[in-house]
Amino acid sequence: MNFDYSAQTQARCQRLQDFIDRYVLPYNSAWHRSVAEGVFPPPFMGDLKALARSEGWWNLFLPTLHDDEPGTRLSNLDYAPLAEIMGRLPWASEVFNCSAPDTGNMELLHLFATPEQNQRWLRPLLEGEIRSAFAMSEPDVASSDPTNLQTLMRLDGDELVLNGRKWFVTGAAHPNCKLLIVMCRSGDEDSDKHARHSMALVPLDTPGVTLVRNIPIMQHHSPEGHCEIVFSNVHVPTTNLLGPQGAGFAMAQARLGPGRIHHCMRTIGQCELALALMCERTLERHVFGKYLADFANVQEWIAESRLEIDQARLLVLRAAWRLDQQALLPAQNRSQSRVDVAAIKVVAARLQTRVVNRAIQVFGAMGLSSDTPLAYFWTWGRAVQLLDGPDEVHLRSVARHELAQARMNRSATAAYFTLPEQLLAEPHIR
Repeated sequence: MNFDYSAQTQARCQRLQDFIDRYVLPYNSAWHRSVAEGVFPPPFMGDLKALARSEGWWNLFLPTLHDDEPGTRLSNLDYAPLAEIMGRLPWASEVFNCSAPDTGNMELLHLFATPEQNQRWLRPLLEGEIRSAFAMSEPDVASSDPTNLQTLMRLDGDELVLNGRKWFVTGAAHPNCKLLIVMCRSGDEDSDKHARHSMALVPLDTPGVTLVRNIPIMQHHSPEGHCEIVFSNVHVPTTNLLGPQGAGFAMAQARLGPGRIHHCMRTIGQCELALALMCERTLERHVFGKYLADFANVQEWIAESRLEIDQARLLVLRAAWRLDQQALLPAQNRSQSRVDVAAIKVVAARLQTRVVNRAIQVFGAMGLSSDTPLAYFWTWGRAVQLLDGPDEVHLRSVARHELAQARMNRSATAAYFTLPEQLLAEPHIR
C-alpha cells in the first residue's frame, strides 16, 4: 500500500475539518450544556445533520452503499482518516450519520436483511431517522467467550420468543433508538458451538423488553447509554430473524472488522488532540524556573506519544487496506484481515490510555476535571480494553495465527543456528 494519502483523500480531509471547525465545533459547549440539563439530543443536532447531508457528508462508512441509498460510498481506507477527524470531538459522528453502533448495524442489515427488513429498518437508519443498538454481552456469563451467551430464542409457531439479560448495550438510551439487534442462543446443543446462536431484530418498544438502567463507565454516564436490558417472553415474528439461523457468529465477524477500524481511527484522533493539548500546556506552564517544555522527561513523553500515534495509525491503515483487498475473497480466505483487526483493537486501546495519561500528568489537577476532554478520553480508552472483547482475547487470536504459521514452516529457522549439524537434528532444537 501507499503510505501517503492520495490528493483526493487529503482534500476530502481538509474539507471535513473545515466543516467541523466552522459548523460543529462552535456547538461543543452547547452540546455539553444541553446534555447536563437532560436535553438529548440537543435541539440543534437535527439542523447540523441536515447541513452535513446537504454538503455530502453523510453515510461515509459503507463501501457497499448502493447508488439508490443516501450517502457517499468510500472504501475502509478512504473513510479511516475521516473517522480520525471525527474522533477528536466524540459527539461529532452523529452529525454525519456515522455513529457506532449504527454503522455496524447498518452494515449487518446491508449484508443480510430481507427486502422487508431493509425497508423497515435499514432505510430509516440510512436516512438518519432512527438509531439502533446491538445487544450481545451478558452479566451472568463470561462474554469474552461468546459461546457462553445464554439469552434464549425459541420458535413458537410463527413467532420467535426471547428470554435473557444483556448489558452494556451501547446506544439503547438514545431517544431515537428504535431497534435492537440481539444475539441469542438458538441452535441444537449437539451442533457446533459456533453454530448455536442467531440474531433477532427486536423493536425497543416490544412488550417484555425492559431497559433496566444506563450503566456508568467509571462514573461517566453516556447520554446514549450503555444499558442493561431484560427480555422476558419477548415475542417477535419469525420474519425478524436476521440472516440464517445459527449464523450469528459468522455474521458478527462481518460486522466487527470495519467497526473496529472506525473505533481505532477515532481513538487516534483523540490521541492527536491529547498530544496537541499536552504540547500547548508545556509551552505556557512555568514551574521551578522554566517551562514544562524544557524538562527532558516531558520532552520524552511528547516524543514517545508522537511515535506511538504514528505507529498505531500505520497499523490501522494497513488493516483497512487489507480489509478492502480481501473483501472480494471467499470468507474462508480472510483470516489475515481478522488478525489485523484483532491487533489494532489492542494497540489503539493501549495507545489511548498511555498518551492521554501523559497529557493528564502535564495538566495536573485540571486533567482530572471535565474542563478538558482528557478525563473522558482516558476513561473511554481504559473501557475499550474490555469492551468489544478484552485485550487478552485479541492477543490470543494474534498468537494463534503466529503459531499456525510457525507450524507450517517448522525447521525454516534451522539455518540460522550455528550449532553442529548432529545437534540441529535433535527435535528440541528444531
